[in-house]
Amino acid sequence: MDRLTATTASPRVPAAFPAFRDILELLKPVTWFPPMWAFFCGVVSSGIPVAERWQFLALGVLLTGPLVCGTSQAVNDWFDRHVDAINEPDRPIPSGRIGGRWGLWIAIAGTVLSLLVSMLLGPWILVATIFGLILAWAYSAPPLRLKKSGWWGPLTCAFAYEGLTWFTGAAVMLAAFPSSPILLLAGLYALGAFGIMTLNDFKAVEGDRQMGIASLPVTMGVRPAAFLACAVMLGAQLIIIALLVAWGLWVTAGIIAALAFGQMLAMRRLIRDPARHAPWFNGAGVSLYVLGMLVAAFGIRSMEGLPL
Repeated sequence: MDRLTATTASPRVPAAFPAFRDILELLKPVTWFPPMWAFFCGVVSSGIPVAERWQFLALGVLLTGPLVCGTSQAVNDWFDRHVDAINEPDRPIPSGRIGGRWGLWIAIAGTVLSLLVSMLLGPWILVATIFGLILAWAYSAPPLRLKKSGWWGPLTCAFAYEGLTWFTGAAVMLAAFPSSPILLLAGLYALGAFGIMTLNDFKAVEGDRQMGIASLPVTMGVRPAAFLACAVMLGAQLIIIALLVAWGLWVTAGIIAALAFGQMLAMRRLIRDPARHAPWFNGAGVSLYVLGMLVAAFGIRSMEGLPL
């Protein structure tokens, strides 16, 4: 009798407030680096000395990393808890360390806090933050759940992680809408990041297949998806190199071309066995890609008002 009572009563017991370490793990600090790096590239490309607006820079780093990106991870983990039970059962939600609906409440709290901080940084940052949060929820939450598409899912992540955050970094420093060269670089590097996001899907092929998530490695096969990812990454950089040459930035274009060649060498190894070498490429090849982002940002920082 006591055992039956305990069993029926347990679902009504509110879940305990999660431990800080579990909340931090839910927000995945390791994923904050890409948007923070793109934000810094936006800061550099603006041409504004950091010392002039360092308070806004600090708030911008907090916004793009722990707040918006962290919130997106909480949203994703909440709506992906059934997939994670297969792929990553030790994550805070499927393991029960963050119980009840605390995962959802953390995602909502992060959304509200992100909006409040963005309001301190100006109207364009608020607009970008709203758009980024909409993408974060649309990516993971029904009814859209864009991550179920092998095309819309990676595009959404790439645009939010690279394009929007680059825009935000420039807008924070300029206190205005960024120039067209900045927008072009942000957009093209975001497009190339589609390939990076596709490669990230290689780690969850089995779970995605079971849960009906049509990632490109699932629908196309691992090797064709790897070919596509590499082609998009290189194609975006070739356009960037052409733009830099057209703007007279030959040295910047040459450095990025050398970095792209290094990526091509890494891609040869990736293509031989994509499932095995994707984690290695995410360290070696992607590092060259993001280094090129910073090189391009330094290249255009003195180009304000360049006509297109």
